[in-house]
Amino acid sequence: MPTARPEGLDRLVLASANPKKVAELAALLAAAGVEVVARPDDLADVVEDADTLVGNARLKAEAVRDHTDHAAVADDTGLFVTALGGAPGVRSARYAGEPADDDANVTRLLAELDRAGDRSAAFRTVIVVALPNGDEIVAEGECRGRIIDERRGAAGFGYDPVFVPDDGDGRTFAEMSAEEKGGMSHRGRALRLLVELLT
Repeated sequence: MPTARPEGLDRLVLASANPKKVAELAALLAAAGVEVVARPDDLADVVEDADTLVGNARLKAEAVRDHTDHAAVADDTGLFVTALGGAPGVRSARYAGEPADDDANVTRLLAELDRAGDRSAAFRTVIVVALPNGDEIVAEGECRGRIIDERRGAAGFGYDPVFVPDDGDGRTFAEMSAEEKGGMSHRGRALRLLVELLT
């Protein structure tokens, strides 16, 4: 795995089609002087059937790289809840079933944690850059916190309305600005590590 930025790596094609996630990725990658290109409209959805975050991120990054012949970046994120034995984990985006639905996922999570004494949890993100020569760069980030018993806030996405980070001031991710969240989030930490690896 490369530990320095490969020559000519100044353009990355995004694998994500989630507008909020794309905005987070693009803002932080700009700090590395990397041009970010949107996911091709004609690329079919990638089946995320790996049993690890890095496996799913790799599947998406390689699919975009093979489709475009350019370096591609993809991430996969999971929420790992202690009282649920690490669930929803790698299945976080589809915890309540198909099609993926953030509100349904949060509803199921809160129901399964009803009366749970331990509400500790951790968000983990893995980012994979797949290079045209077959090499890859991997960066990981984690944010520990707890799951509250009701939604708070209207920003963010996914489980943000019920996740309070340990490093914060008691607000959920959904009650923070994008800049505040990015400063302590799992994705922000993984992206900052990726920027270090790309510069």
